[in-house]
Amino acid sequence: MSRKQIIVVGAGAAGYFGAITAAENNPTAKITLLEKNRTVLNKVRISGGGRCNVTHACFDNKQLSKFYPRGSAFLRNLFNQFNATSTVKWFENQGVVLKTEADGRMFPETDSSETIATCLEQKAKKLGVQVITSAGVKRILLEKKTVKAVELLSGEVLPTDTLLITTGGNPQKSGYEWLADLGHYIIEPVPSLFTFNVPNSLFSELSGVSVQKAIARIAGKKIQQEGALLVTHWGFSGPAILKLSAWGARELAEANYEFTALINWIPDVSEKEAREAFAMMKKASPKKIIQSNALFTLPTRLWKKFCELSEIDENLRWIDISNKSMNKLIENLLNCSQKVQGKTTFKEEFVTCGGIDLAEINPQTMESKIVKNLFFAGEVLDIDAVTGGFNFQAAWTTGFVAGKNM
Repeated sequence: MSRKQIIVVGAGAAGYFGAITAAENNPTAKITLLEKNRTVLNKVRISGGGRCNVTHACFDNKQLSKFYPRGSAFLRNLFNQFNATSTVKWFENQGVVLKTEADGRMFPETDSSETIATCLEQKAKKLGVQVITSAGVKRILLEKKTVKAVELLSGEVLPTDTLLITTGGNPQKSGYEWLADLGHYIIEPVPSLFTFNVPNSLFSELSGVSVQKAIARIAGKKIQQEGALLVTHWGFSGPAILKLSAWGARELAEANYEFTALINWIPDVSEKEAREAFAMMKKASPKKIIQSNALFTLPTRLWKKFCELSEIDENLRWIDISNKSMNKLIENLLNCSQKVQGKTTFKEEFVTCGGIDLAEINPQTMESKIVKNLFFAGEVLDIDAVTGGFNFQAAWTTGFVAGKNM
């Protein structure tokens, strides 16, 4: 009897994890991992500034699924099979210990992404997975709606019994055409996880200044996110902005990335409380210079900028503040309007929403409902997350479930 043939296309996080799991579940099968580039696990190596944010310390499946703007309900079911706890245990079993940072992100104790890449490569090698680089796939060959082979760009045809596609996200719909040819519906890909460009920002001179907690929202929409916010040379970044870009990815793409962002710099302080604080300063410290005494634990430079924007000059004392300036200051603190014109990719973390429609995937096995013996995992699917290790967790989870069921 001939050996079962399993091919995995795409040697990234999901591809390696799928190939490894398939090898563990099919010890007699021949498993081949194809990669169109000359190197493997490229995203793993550069992610998290070269440290690799493996997962997030969120060990409740229901809570974990809430970090995915697209794919939340689909993943919640899959997390019952493989979740963040499973990820930590899996890597520990390979001798790789993960550590948790204050914000919940989890990294290898070595602080090196090479630890993760090497771990996956060695595990695959030990299990006999054959990795072939510079092997791009041109098309998938079917027989009676069942996978039969893959044709490489070189013209070589590789027969297979089962096929897993883990080719990642693509910025253009054309990048999914070879999968659409199989009958799969492709949801238009648009960028997710990006920073906001504000060309005429009055804050650009404060580049590097941040607040630990702000609320950012889109004017005219019900989308808002909370978190740390960073002023940059080109506009705004930080978790609050990145989360907002993820949840608003489709709406912001439709607006061609021209919209008004509204920032509440002091979300724990109500308008009433802000007014009371100003009244107290006016009464208790009437001769104090307003610009020199920042309130609400705001950075001094940022407070001074708010004062300037509210027509409070550098020598004005609390006793002399006008109601007009006080109202402007409150508006700038609680509802600061910024005209966004464009976006910038966050560091090297290029993420798209869009891809293979999840309605066409079996949520228990990751097998296609359109083509028999065809499986999908990772960002090629219409699944994406906010920053913090969640996109990798989706890769491990979908790769594991696909690998187990191939």
